[in-house]
This record gives sequence, C-alpha cells and structure tokens, in this order.
Amino acid sequence: MLWFGVAAGAALLGGRSARRAALRGVASLAVASATVNTLGKRSVRRGRPVLDAVPMVRQLTRQPFTTSFPSGHSASAAAFATGVALEDPAWGLALAPLAVAVCFSRVYTGVHYPGDVLAGALLGAGAAFAVRGVVPTRSQLAPPARPRAEAPALPGGRGLVVVANCGSGQRTGERTEVESRIRAALPDTEIVECGADEPLERALEGAAVRAAQLGGALGVFGGDGSVNAAVATAVRHKLALAVLPGGTFNHFAHDLGIESLADTALAVEAGEGVAVDLVRFDGKRFLNTFAIGAYPELVRVREHWARRVGAWPAGVAAAVHILRTSRPVRLRVDGRERRLWMLFAGNCTYRGLGLAPVRRHDLADGVLDVRMVLGGRLARTRLLTAALTGALKHSPVLRSARVRRLAVEDIPPGTHLAYDGEVAPAPRSLTLEKENEALVVYRMPS
Repeated sequence: MLWFGVAAGAALLGGRSARRAALRGVASLAVASATVNTLGKRSVRRGRPVLDAVPMVRQLTRQPFTTSFPSGHSASAAAFATGVALEDPAWGLALAPLAVAVCFSRVYTGVHYPGDVLAGALLGAGAAFAVRGVVPTRSQLAPPARPRAEAPALPGGRGLVVVANCGSGQRTGERTEVESRIRAALPDTEIVECGADEPLERALEGAAVRAAQLGGALGVFGGDGSVNAAVATAVRHKLALAVLPGGTFNHFAHDLGIESLADTALAVEAGEGVAVDLVRFDGKRFLNTFAIGAYPELVRVREHWARRVGAWPAGVAAAVHILRTSRPVRLRVDGRERRLWMLFAGNCTYRGLGLAPVRRHDLADGVLDVRMVLGGRLARTRLLTAALTGALKHSPVLRSARVRRLAVEDIPPGTHLAYDGEVAPAPRSLTLEKENEALVVYRMPS
C-alpha cells in the first residue's frame, strides 16, 4: 500500500517523467514480490527470529506467519526505489531514505534477521534491473531525431531570444510566473512576452531579428501550435529553434526528448542540435500531424482517457466515439476517389495504434506517414472489432502508406483540417510535400 500510494501520488501530481518512473517502480515491485513468494520463501524455509530480546514497544501488533528468508518488504522497497531511480535519479534519491527505513524496520521490529533484509534488498534491486533489461529506460534509448546539425552553444541562455506565448495551453500561468520559470532554467535569456490577444508572428519576427544580431538562436515557450508558428520564422532567418514546453500537449518537444525547461536548458547550453523534416502545404508548414475528418476529435478523446486507463484502452474508446458521432467525407487522394472517416498524415513515421499514432523516434526519415480510415459497408463494425481484438493495423478498413508527397483534391466546401493542433478551413485541393532536414532544433543531449 505504501509504494502503490507513492506511485499514485507521482502519477497524479508529477509530470511525464514522474509517471514513467512510478510505472517502472510498480513493475519492478511486482517482479520482486512474485520472485520472493514463489521461489525465495519456498526454497529457504527459515523460521522467524525469537522475540525474547525485542522490547514489546518495538514488536508488531500482528506477527507475520510466513517464513523469514528473504524479506518481502525489503525486496519491495528496494525494487520500487531502484526502479524509480533507473528512470528518474532525482525521484529515486528522494525515495531512498524511505526504502532504507522500511528495510531497517524489519530488523528493528524483530521480524527478520539482517541477512533476510540484505537478501531481500538485493533481490529487489535485481528485479528492477531485470525489468530494465526487458523495457529500456529513456537514458538507454538512442536519442530521437537525426542527423546532428550545427547549433550554437549558449551558456545560461546568453544569445537566446525566447517568445513566451503566455496564452498557450492550460498550465502556463501568469506572465510573471512564465518569466520566472524560464529565468530559473536559462537566466541570461532575453524574453519577449506575447499574450493571447497579441500577434504571435510579429513577436517571433522581432525576436528572430534580435537573435540574428546576437549570433544566437530563437526560442519559443508554448505548445505545438506556438512551435508551428515559430518554424517559418526560424527557417527564414536560418536560426536554430529552441522549444520550451509550455502548452497543454507538447508532442514535438517530447519527440525531441525534451520534457521540461531543464531539458531545454541542457540542450541549449550544450549546443546539441539536430536537423528535422518539415511538411509544406498550401503556403503552410507542419512539424507533427495533418488531418482531415475525425482525427482531431479522436486525439482529444484519446488524450483525455490515456492517463487514466492507458494508451490501448483510450485508443479503443476514441475509435468508438468517432465511429458513433462522425460522418465520412468524400474526396480524392492521389487521384483516387475515397470515402473516409479520416485522413491522417504524420511528419515522419509514427508508432502506436493503427489509427491513433502517438510517438516518433526519427524526425528526419524523409517520409509522410499516411493513414486512412475508409467508409463503406459495415466499416464501423469492422474497425471496432479490429480495435477490440488488437488487430487494428491489419484491418481492411485501415489503409496506411509511407510516401514523400500526397495530393488531396475535391475537398467538400465547409470541411476543416487540423495541423499541429490548429484547425482551419480546408481549400478545395492541396498537396503535402516533404522538406528534408529543413529546420535545426535543439534536442536533449545523448
């Protein structure tokens, strides 16, 4: 109950890193507990210590009835703390005293010999490393995005001009709070604040001119929509772009390995830059995704439920929702007439559920990740069945392709499209075209 409570608190109150660490801790605890109860206690049937020398005030009210070797409490404590530490060292360090206290309490109360506790702790730590061997930690994975590109190293953020979109997302707070957060990570940064009623493009243009004069880089604090607005300015002025996650969802930043302002600071100070692809269409560009049809609503539902029930159940719930509420749209894709519930195009290859992709590893692979959900006879039933059985990627209702160029024509009037979190009226026709390695961005150092 102690460690599940800690995990629940971290999942609810912490960020992505804390939730990931909590999940790894619970998985490590589960492996350790299963090993102790199935192998350890059955293999060595050691009796509990005699309590004659233990004062009554230190004895437990309810004495354990299982064998003594190894200590299950110590194994759970060491497994959870080690698992958390492997994913997030800061959280692991904070939990270490609690884990040590649990181990010490087993000897102090007289229910275990010191050797029982030591064996349990070693077994728990081993379980955490075993879990890491199956599911690598973030630090073990190859750094996302390639190839490396020249980006200026800016100690303390000196030479970085950041446009802070204070109207972005749901958690950015007041302007003074935004500025203090940025200054805490990059104290020498120049900050240009932009409210919800102020033109972001004008602020970005002025910031880019100033960054070019300083020989530095352009930064943007906000979500994916704010980052998208900064792309054209950074490309036009040939500046590296620093992404400071501050929106409701920060998908591009997360794909770069950046989950906090501290991560951005590490990247900027180290000068760790990579070239990433862009996609151009109808005078606009996007970094992440483009969609026509029900995809924006699907993403909203999936994101709402994912943190509560997990990615796979949330994807199924989203599929049920769009199939129940949306209607197919007729259009022409690469010269072929289609009746689609949705058309999705991702900048580079996404991983995840067939019609609800979530993450990318390579941000410069030169392709569009195209996925279409077809309308037709029993399409709703077939797609839902595939989602429930886990065979979504192989459903005949789902079409996917990797292409460099995609033409979409005969779009019905009144249709809307979405790109990088922004929604706009769709033109009658458009063409998506890749721009390989067109933008230099800072990424989390490897």
